[in-house]
Amino acid sequence: MFEHLTGKLDNVFKILKGKGKLDEESVKVAMKDIRMALLEADVNFKVTKQFTEDIRERAVGREVLDSITPGQQVVKIVHDRLIELMGGDSSHLKLAHRSPAPVMLVGLQGCGKTTTAAKIARHLLEQKRRVSLVSADVYRPAAIEQLKILSESVGTGFYDSTHMKNPIRICVEALNDAKTRGFDTLIIDTAGRLHIDSELMEELKNIKEAINPAEIIFVADAMTGQDAVSTAETFDKLLHVDGIVLTKMDGDARGGAALSIKAVTGKPIKFIGTGEKIDALEVFHPERMASRILGHGDILTLVEKAQMVFDEREARELEKKIRKDSFTLEDFRDQLLQIRKMGSLDDILGMIPGMGKIKQMKNVTPDDKDLVKIIAIIDSMTNKERFDWRIINGKRRKRIAKGSGTTVQDVNRLLKNYAEMRKMMKKLTKGGTKYLKRGNFPFK
Repeated sequence: MFEHLTGKLDNVFKILKGKGKLDEESVKVAMKDIRMALLEADVNFKVTKQFTEDIRERAVGREVLDSITPGQQVVKIVHDRLIELMGGDSSHLKLAHRSPAPVMLVGLQGCGKTTTAAKIARHLLEQKRRVSLVSADVYRPAAIEQLKILSESVGTGFYDSTHMKNPIRICVEALNDAKTRGFDTLIIDTAGRLHIDSELMEELKNIKEAINPAEIIFVADAMTGQDAVSTAETFDKLLHVDGIVLTKMDGDARGGAALSIKAVTGKPIKFIGTGEKIDALEVFHPERMASRILGHGDILTLVEKAQMVFDEREARELEKKIRKDSFTLEDFRDQLLQIRKMGSLDDILGMIPGMGKIKQMKNVTPDDKDLVKIIAIIDSMTNKERFDWRIINGKRRKRIAKGSGTTVQDVNRLLKNYAEMRKMMKKLTKGGTKYLKRGNFPFK
């Protein structure tokens, strides 16, 4: 997400921070570069113009120009303005006053509505809500079956509408069914089209009138950029949507839709989809996203993801093993499996402050296939080898490589990195932070 924009902005700020004093001309040049960076990121032209004008006005004030660290002050202004641009505070689904509360997902075909319905259902289950799903898409082959399979994988209720052909009747019957079966939330996956047409919009308006949804959520493909923004605007004019979900954010390195859609439609982004897996959905926090855009990471989201997958008791046991110098390859594999549950490596590293710069400097792109390879290598070892890596000689390495479909060089690399990691852990437990301050990092 935002990889290109982050790099461009970082270059602008580097120049600003290198100046002991700023004048209006320096600010003007910086704003021109920021404007170009935003336009290249496919941010709406009017939004870009207003954004840079606001920053320029704030940046040429005496408080900034006379500051000891004027460059840093401009970064803060950009950070604060980005938060405002994306909505200020995070916005949640408003479901408290209805039971069952219908949530209607709308959008064009291919934007990811069906998967998003299941993702939101999973999110609500974690909040102890009782959720049912229904598909009102009677046009797309297998749409109902797809949602049924997803509902089973998530563990929600499901209203089977296979025998029905009227989308409005489906929604009314599903709402009655949810009430009868004790569900407090009904998520409705409506039909999409390849483009907006009067027939689609009329159908959606009729569904809205029939069930009076608690929330109408527009689902947009972030990779379509300003097309997503203009489509959201059209849907809002006809249906008055309550919020937006941006899907495929993991594949959008520009981020123009995320930076434009709230300013253009006035409607908040409620969630972002960050991958294909059913748990790849994040509540949208403007402040955290602004930090990611500026390359400052997103530690809060990283901690929340870690808390979801790492058991506190297991974490304490792991700490004991590290302290006793008994961290085995088995433990290493278990930790990698936990990390995989948190999302893609690229996404996780993007939440660590400064990691984006390191990736650019070293031209490194994290590949989840590397994790799969490491896990396969460890799985090909015997229990004895996993618990005592020192017995893995040349003959064993050949067997492990063959069994895991990798090379001996891959096995050697894993064992070398594992040995270095054990050394680092040992020094950390003995020397604490002093070791880190000396810059003794094994992986460079």
